[in-house]
Amino acid sequence: MLLVNGDDFGLTPGVNRSIVELHAARALSSATLMATGAFFDDAVRLALDHPTLETGCHILLVDGTPALDPRAIPTLCPNGRNFRPTLTQLVRDLLTYRIRPEEITVEAIAQIRRLQAAGLRVSHLDTHKHTHLFSGILRPLLKAARNCGIPAIRNPFEPAWSLRATANVSLLRRFAVTVLTSEHRGFLRRVRTAGLVTTAGTIGVLATGISGPDAVRATLRALIAAMPPPPVNGPPPVWELVCHPGYLDAHLDQVRTRLRASRAEEHQALLELLPGVPLASWSGLSM
Repeated sequence: MLLVNGDDFGLTPGVNRSIVELHAARALSSATLMATGAFFDDAVRLALDHPTLETGCHILLVDGTPALDPRAIPTLCPNGRNFRPTLTQLVRDLLTYRIRPEEITVEAIAQIRRLQAAGLRVSHLDTHKHTHLFSGILRPLLKAARNCGIPAIRNPFEPAWSLRATANVSLLRRFAVTVLTSEHRGFLRRVRTAGLVTTAGTIGVLATGISGPDAVRATLRALIAAMPPPPVNGPPPVWELVCHPGYLDAHLDQVRTRLRASRAEEHQALLELLPGVPLASWSGLSM
């Protein structure tokens, strides 16, 4: 089964509007909200107006602003103001033990608590740029999830069948995404030990950023067609389709992101291809 999650809820009014419209059209299951997003309050209002939209927390540890005072998490905010601007810098400092795990835990708790304080039931966690595929971030993040009563977390690893179905991406990006799958078994073990649930995997990671209406539509169609049939015995696996829909607006022009035209193209492709496809939910996942 397919679970469709819209990332970056709270980023801009155009992203927020796109997510709730797709959910109303039954083309999107859930969204993950950025606790420090510029349009957090607008996203909360829309989420409360659409109670069937499962809302998770999109944990930011890179390329953004923390929920805590930066002085309380100096190894996460080495410039005293914001997180590191790039994933490369974060991974470099993570692997050289320059980031304290306890700072990841307390910052994640602060972000989750902000959603809960706004009246939202947080259905699951994921991370900006999928940083929790690294065990040094996953471990403290799972502690935060247990502390806040969060039952589920994104499985950020893309299966081989989905990678094969994704065309029009650079060999370098394909290599990077493929190499990181070596962490998958350890990820599943740690999630299971922590008592959380997750999906069978995430599709669309490699496809993130593909642009052009025809290319986006063809990629989504290929991913859906490549999904393996359900087993004869036992429950069908749930695959999360990660997407970044949105409307282009003046606010998006002010955001540092490579995802611009592709957001509107994703919105249209999801609207055309997914209504009528049965969608799974985070609350329906089991161990």
